[in-house]
Amino acid sequence: MSAATELLILDGPVGTELLRRGVPTPLPAWSAGAIEGAPDVLGAIHADYAAAGAQIHTTNTFRARSRTLGSAWARAAGRAVQIARDAIPASHRVAGSIAPVEDCYRPDLSPGAGARGEHRALAKVLADAGADLLLCETFPHVGEALVAVESAVATGLPTWLALTAGPDADLLSPAALARGAREAVRRGAAAVLVNCVPVARVGDYLDALLALDLGVPVGAYANAGRVDEGMGWTSEEAPDAARRYLEHARVWRERGATILGGCCGTGPAHVRALANALT
Repeated sequence: MSAATELLILDGPVGTELLRRGVPTPLPAWSAGAIEGAPDVLGAIHADYAAAGAQIHTTNTFRARSRTLGSAWARAAGRAVQIARDAIPASHRVAGSIAPVEDCYRPDLSPGAGARGEHRALAKVLADAGADLLLCETFPHVGEALVAVESAVATGLPTWLALTAGPDADLLSPAALARGAREAVRRGAAAVLVNCVPVARVGDYLDALLALDLGVPVGAYANAGRVDEGMGWTSEEAPDAARRYLEHARVWRERGATILGGCCGTGPAHVRALANALT
């Protein structure tokens, strides 16, 4: 396989995996509470994704901001980078996660350009802590996503953007998501992805991205969809869920995706299926 088409394997979610392992994730901190409250479990999750075949590991900083963690937010964000680094092989890369400042399924709450200061601050902390790249992820509001990308690019680190249409695939149309991705590339994004869209709905969004021939890697990491679709959410169904998820991922790969992983409701079994079958 040529370098131009080599597949990169992302890890899977931290939040739903913490819950599966018995770690509470109450709001407003959500998964970020585990940085101080359950660092050993958090490190074990990163290590399990590495053992499953993930090459890119996302920091548990989705909610690591002053509005959720108070004055300790920067120290927690830096520690999250170190927890990931310590848990994975030296050859793997750490992706610093930058998420919307409000609810990732409520674009109506986004402050848009008003989020620049918070995104700039988090991007700097993650870069200073030693992240290898910055992943602006789960943005349903294109305007805020572009602000986050600009803030991340300013650190000098490679910056990826993952846009979401939400759990019902109704927050962005495929065309709108693709237009947002194109603008992000113009602002310096080195890769664009669709994430946290139900696995069965990802294809339309991925096709819209690929049709633009953006000149950067394109990828996807889906959520497990509805519980009754049987593609994730519980450890008991993981083997068959991983197989079903892989069936969709094979199609994404055939269409041209070069970065694949998992989002909410997936886990190490899903990542292992991707790595074993597609790399």
